[in-house]
Order: sequence, then C-alpha cells, then structure tokens
Amino acid sequence: MAITTTDHAVPHTSTVPATAGQKVELFVREHDGTPSGPPANRKAVLMLHGRSVPALAGYDLQHTSYGWAKAVAQAGYDVFMMDLQGSGLSPRPRMEDPCNVNPQQQAAVTPPLMGPRSPSYPYVLTNSQSDRDELGTVVDYIRSERHVSEVAFIGWSAAAFAMGPYAVSNPNKVESLFLLAPIFPPLGPSTPPTLPVSGFPTHVLTRKGLDDAWAKEAKCPNQREDDMIDVVWDALMEIDPLGRTWGKIEDGRPLGVSRYRNFVSWGWNNTTAGQGGVLGGSVPVLIVHGEHDKTANTTPPNPNPVLDFHVPALYDAIQGPHNILVTVKCAGHSMPWEIQHKNLQNLSKNWLKHLAVAGKTQGRYEMDLNGDISPEPEVPPVL
Repeated sequence: MAITTTDHAVPHTSTVPATAGQKVELFVREHDGTPSGPPANRKAVLMLHGRSVPALAGYDLQHTSYGWAKAVAQAGYDVFMMDLQGSGLSPRPRMEDPCNVNPQQQAAVTPPLMGPRSPSYPYVLTNSQSDRDELGTVVDYIRSERHVSEVAFIGWSAAAFAMGPYAVSNPNKVESLFLLAPIFPPLGPSTPPTLPVSGFPTHVLTRKGLDDAWAKEAKCPNQREDDMIDVVWDALMEIDPLGRTWGKIEDGRPLGVSRYRNFVSWGWNNTTAGQGGVLGGSVPVLIVHGEHDKTANTTPPNPNPVLDFHVPALYDAIQGPHNILVTVKCAGHSMPWEIQHKNLQNLSKNWLKHLAVAGKTQGRYEMDLNGDISPEPEVPPVL
C-alpha cells in the first residue's frame, strides 16, 4: 500500500494561559494510506500522545516495525498524529527558559543553569480545557480537509484526559475510541481550578530517567529489545533541538534532556466516563493495558485522588455496552516500543475495521505473546 506523508501546520487560537488569544500553528503529521475511490470510503484516524512522549517518538518511530501510525495507514486508513502545545513540534511557550524547569529537575539542566532559579513564568503551562480546544481544532480540520464526518481516536496514556471528555461532548464527531494505558483517576476533580495555576511550565526527562522507569516494568525476558532505549532517546532528541543542548556534560558534550509540558487536569473521572452512556454507546471503546503497567495503575493506591490511577476502573465506569478491556501479557506502559508492539498494532487495526475484539463487543480479555485473545480468567471471591 502506497502511503503519502504530509506535515500540516493547523491554525489555532491559543487558550493556553501564557499565549491566550494568540494565533499558533499545531503540528500534525499525516500518513495517508486510503485507497483511491469514493470519498465516502475514506476513514480518518487521529493519534494523540501522552504526558511526556510526543507524537512522532510515540507513533512514528523510524525503526524496523515500530512505526504504529504507518502500520495503521498501510491497512488503508488516513492517519493523523498531533502534538499539543508544550509537546514535540507544536509551540512550546515559556519552555525555552531553563529557569522554568521543575525545581526538582533543574540539576539535570546544568549547563546552562547552575543551581535552582526562580521561574520567569511561575505557572503551570497547559490544562484540560486548552488541550481539548486544540484537539477539537484538529478534529474539525481533519473533517473539513478530508470530507469525513467522524474521526476514530487512538490515544496513549494521558491522551485520555483530552480524548475521553471530548468524545463524551462530541459523539457525532468521534467514530470510536482506542485507549492504550489510559491515565484515569476515578475520583479526580470535576471542576477547574482558578487559572493559571501557580507552579512551573516545564518538566524534563533524562535518558537515565526514561531507562530506569521503563526497566521497572520490564518483567519478562526480552520484553524490550536491547537497543530500544537508544532508539527512543534518539527520536526524542531529534524533535527537541533545544533540549538536546541541555544536560550534564559527558565526553565534552551535553547528554541532553527531553522537555515536556506541565499541565493541570480536571473533568476525567467516574462521572465523566459514565455521562449519558456515550462512551460504550454511540462511541465504542477499546481499552488496552499491559499486565506490568504501574504507570497507569498506581500500586499501592495513591492517597491523592488526582494521582490515583486505575485502568480497569475506567472499564467499570463506562456505562455503554460496547466496551472492551484487554490486558496484554509481558507488556508495560511503553508497549508501542516493546516486543508486543506488532500485536498491539494488529489489535488496533482489527478494532478500526470491526469495532470488536475476537468477534466480541463487550467484556474483559487477555492477549498473549502470540496475539491470541481469550476471556480474562475470573478471580475467585475472597471468602
């Protein structure tokens, strides 16, 4: 299947507090694999990144078979990947100043920063409303440019904060919802704080930090290939030319850091997920997570409801009947970069085509290393 790749600069009026009212351009990459034929046959898919991994490093990794977006495009879809502001190749306002980095992470930024400094912008950068506004702009752009009425969603990790509530509010624009390792606080806040929220705009991730967090969830032999940390880190550095000039010096050059936005969230909880029976009703939902994922499943439970995350709780909160949960064996939060990546890609393609898993539209299932799907074993009651 021939694929046409196009990078778009989607115009948007910013609602990020630091740049509110300004005209910005959101980065969107398109892999168009739609066969020629009537426009009515075109199917569009939008992939949204999570908290710390931008779209291209997450979905368009240029390494052997790890390019998820291209795999979906090769199945005949028009696939779009977007970066929210503060991430990847979209604008990163206030993030160019190393003084605006999380004070607890500023040691990783030296040079050019020597010692903790007060931020020049002492606020959290983005929020649930600005993210949903940007998602809505890109959805409408795709619908207009490609003459489709609905867009299928694929979201990884914290993408759920934007995609879930957007789908609830705009079911006529969302064909289906595929959530990988969704961050879901069942008792999270429903109402926004006073904006902007005091804090800082920028987090940074080091290569060691990425490797350490990933290794904690790599519980199976060969769960990730030996060189994947270098492949992923190189992809992150490729799309952050400023961040790769920061960091501690080793062998005469900076190690680099990957910058990502600090954001505040609300409106994604048990109440939202069950609202009106939209999710699992007019918007079919497939939820997927790795059995070793402790990022999206806080264990032990966090006493702060804002930071207490549980993937199965999202499945339970959704009221509509078209709702599936799949637990993937030998996988963690970084499944798109792990040994199960091909099975994940195939699962997403089958879902987009059939809106079902193993012929079913409801229930809890497991996927093994061969990609075989079976009902999740029932847990015997505690006597």
